[in-house]
Amino acid sequence: MEMKKRISSELSNRNPAEVVELVVENCRSSDGEVEGLTDEYTELEILSMVNVGLSSLSKLPKLPKLRKLEVSDNIISGGLDTLVEKCPDLTSLNLSGNKIKELSSIETLQNLKNLRSLYLYSCEVSTLDDYTEGVFELLPQLTFLDGYDQEDNEVPDSEADNDDDEAGPPGDDDEEEDADSSEEEEEVGLSYLMKEGIQDEEDDGDYVEEEEEDEEDGDVDGADVQGEKRKRDAGDDDDDDDDDDDE
Repeated sequence: MEMKKRISSELSNRNPAEVVELVVENCRSSDGEVEGLTDEYTELEILSMVNVGLSSLSKLPKLPKLRKLEVSDNIISGGLDTLVEKCPDLTSLNLSGNKIKELSSIETLQNLKNLRSLYLYSCEVSTLDDYTEGVFELLPQLTFLDGYDQEDNEVPDSEADNDDDEAGPPGDDDEEEDADSSEEEEEVGLSYLMKEGIQDEEDDGDYVEEEEEDEEDGDVDGADVQGEKRKRDAGDDDDDDDDDDDE
């Protein structure tokens, strides 16, 4: 697919001024120049044009907010002064796999004051004996070259670092959730036990009251039985008296 059509496809129905990131890789520029990009992409911050056959960046439009530019695996050999004019806020530039042969080809990048990361591996310039020292000396604003600093420390994953900062130390959330769950379970357990204890006391009270009622009922029944017995005894005595009178 031609580069111009690919950019149009990636744009879809969006307004160019709304696009922050644009990836157009493995397509083809018809003349080795940037095609399909215009000054309308005023909010563009990340642009990737990997393996599209670029030999020049001279037709790159002005992209004032561009921070990251990926143009690896092309055939660019120079003309990097365009970046200073069109993308003054660049912080990361990937030129690996291009035709950069001499340190003098990147000298103009001194004027990109915010440039912190530069990739030139698989370029002929990276085979020079004083390559690493020469680049850091030529571009003192750089922090990382080909993913390493001057002490040979690897570049950190900035996105992962940002995620960790937002999320907090690993495991803290899980521990807090576990602690909250334990407290909730403990509260629920205590509430349940308290309710059980109250219910048991109420049940015991009911049982005592029932026993008392049974005892009272028993006393009443016993009194009735005794009363009836006394009535019968009195009746018997009367019968005996009548018999004595007959005699």
